[in-house]
Amino acid sequence: MLARRRSPRAQPGAFARSAPVFAALGDATRLRLVARLGREGPLSIARLTDGTDVTRQAITKHLRVLADAGLAHGVRQGREQVWQLEAARLEEARRSLEVVARRWDEALLRLKAALEEG
Repeated sequence: MLARRRSPRAQPGAFARSAPVFAALGDATRLRLVARLGREGPLSIARLTDGTDVTRQAITKHLRVLADAGLAHGVRQGREQVWQLEAARLEEARRSLEVVARRWDEALLRLKAALEEG
């Protein structure tokens, strides 16, 4: 019989804290904004709308959702609001996904061992 090992656990509440991040990233426009901020660094709303068919008003609303999830923050620079990615928040969500992935891997190994025994 295969000994059951306990997988490393996320800190209590880590999944609950990560849920708003995953909800915010569930929208394609917001996911593109996060990718662009990660790739290019801090950008103004005007720069974020360049080359897209999304209005400044819509980009602003999406950025507010990202800010509410802790994924981005804006800083006023003169007349513009410049937005920056909060990489630590993404890292926290990544760690939550790693815990889930390890648990699935362990469950599949237990299933494989059980099938091979039987």
